[in-house]
Amino acid sequence: MRRRVTLAALIENIGHQYDIKWLSGEIGRNTPLIGDMPGDELHKLVGPLNSIQPNRIQIIGRTELTFLHALSREQYQDTLDRLFEGKPAAILFSSDLTPAIEFFDRARDHEIALLGSPLSEGVLISNLRYHLSHALAESVTVHGVMMEVLGRGVLLTGKPGIGKSELALDLISRGHRLISDDAPILTQVNPDILNSSCPYVLQDFLEVRGLGILNIREMFGDSAVRPKKNLHLNVHLEEMTGSQLANVDRIQGSNSEVEILRVQVSKVVVPVAPGRNMAILVETAVRQYMLRQRGYDSAAAFIQQQKKVMVSNS
Repeated sequence: MRRRVTLAALIENIGHQYDIKWLSGEIGRNTPLIGDMPGDELHKLVGPLNSIQPNRIQIIGRTELTFLHALSREQYQDTLDRLFEGKPAAILFSSDLTPAIEFFDRARDHEIALLGSPLSEGVLISNLRYHLSHALAESVTVHGVMMEVLGRGVLLTGKPGIGKSELALDLISRGHRLISDDAPILTQVNPDILNSSCPYVLQDFLEVRGLGILNIREMFGDSAVRPKKNLHLNVHLEEMTGSQLANVDRIQGSNSEVEILRVQVSKVVVPVAPGRNMAILVETAVRQYMLRQRGYDSAAAFIQQQKKVMVSNS
C-alpha cells in the first residue's frame, strides 16, 4: 500500500537537515502529502511557483518573489489567490525569505502551512523530491528474515518453525548482517528496486526458539546489523518429501522468480533436511545469483561441457 504521510511527520523527520521552520504556527500541520486523486505522481509533490499542483509543497525563492513584486496590485492579489486556491500542501520560502502579510492572511483562511529555510530553491526541490519519493513509496510487510549476505539483500522465507531465525543466527555468526527479523518492510523506491527496512520496534532483535529474544547488536557488535538494504534474492526454505526431492531438477535447481509490488525478484527454493548446512547453502545461492547477474550460468556451462564430451567421443 502507499503510505500517507502528514506534513508534520515529514518536517519532524527531515526538517533539521534543511533547517525548515514553521512560519505559520499550527496551521496545516496535519495536511497529507499525497492526495486521493487518480494518477498522482510522487515527483509532482515538490515544485516551483510556475507549476501549481494540489497537495504539493510549493517552493518560493528570490526569482518568484521578484516576479510577484513586479506585478500590478491586482495581478499580485490574483496570483496569490490562485496559489492558495490550488490547495498546495504547504508553501516553503527558500533563502530565509520573509513572506508578506498577504501570505499569512491567506494561509490562515485556507489552512495552508507556511515554511521557511535558509537553503536555495534548487537544493530544496531536489532534496525534498528524494525524501518524498522514499517516504511515500508503496510498501508491504512480509513474513521472513531479511539479511545482507555477501553484500546482497536476501529475504529468507518459509513456514513458521522451519528454522529461518536459526539460519539467520548462523549467518550472522559467519559475518553476515541482519536487517530485520519476522516482519521486514519492502518499499518500491524505483520501478525495479525494492528496499528493505526494519520496523522500529524490531530493530536489532532476533527471536530464536529456545533462546528467546536476542539483541544482535549487543551480542555481535554494530557491524552485525544494518538499517536498510535493497532486496536481490528470495531464499525460500521448504521441507520436502522423498518424492518431492526426486522431482527437483538436479541441473537447473529450483530457481524462479517471485513478484513483490510488481517487481520480479529472483527466488531459489532450498530443501530443508537434517544434516544440511543451510548457511553454506544460502551463501552458495547468493554466489550463484551473483554469477548469473554477470551472465554466467553454471547449468548451461555444464550442459555445454557434456555436449563437447559427447561430440568428442562420437
